[in-house]
Amino acid sequence: MKNYILETCVDCVESAIAAQEGGASRVELCSDLVIGGVSPSLPLFRQIRRYTDLKVRVLLRPRYGDYCFDRYECDELNEEVEMFREEGADGVVVGILNPDGTLNTEQLARFKKSAGDLEIALHRAFDVCADPMQALEQVIELGYDTILTSGQKETAWEGRDILKSLHEAARGRIEILAAGGIGRGVIEKLVPYTGISSYHMSGKTEKDSAMTFRMDGASFGLPERDEYKLLRTDSANVKAAVEYLSEAFR
Repeated sequence: MKNYILETCVDCVESAIAAQEGGASRVELCSDLVIGGVSPSLPLFRQIRRYTDLKVRVLLRPRYGDYCFDRYECDELNEEVEMFREEGADGVVVGILNPDGTLNTEQLARFKKSAGDLEIALHRAFDVCADPMQALEQVIELGYDTILTSGQKETAWEGRDILKSLHEAARGRIEILAAGGIGRGVIEKLVPYTGISSYHMSGKTEKDSAMTFRMDGASFGLPERDEYKLLRTDSANVKAAVEYLSEAFR
């Protein structure tokens, strides 16, 4: 049994296959990773199951933006939890805040109940909550398995002090999954500093679009970036991280 976790976040079949080739422990499946990830479609989940043998946790997020969801969005999320449980996902990844920055524990408990025996993680809504240490204890009490976090900073290395504090306070009661700018080089620094053995990365690289005809002056919806550049997981990036972790935690 591995003593570490290397989770790869993916939003297409090609990236999931690359994650498996690189030796990832599991994938977090979403759509539209370029905007931070939203809920994936059921057909995409089925395709990942068809072409890989990886454990799949499904990120559930109704839209881009903040994590304060209305009752319609909460009902949508709960239905998605039930849907992916029935479809055979290994886990779900959810998160929701109150307007004052505290965890919406009522809805988180609802999602936990709907998830049943599935693994369940709190996503990076944690990184914009008002009190991370209070939230840690609340999530443990709710029975969640994982907190995905960059230590409330843009990157995990910037958030290393909070990550270390979370890992120490957790005392093995919950998995602290470090995220944000994760690659082998960062992991090599975070492991001795924080003691964390679980990491979340996209391992992405830019791949040129297959389009040879390109219309100038028209946008697909994100004009601030080159929309003919696709983000895809590179198996070599995943493999490099796995090689270090397997040595560090053997």
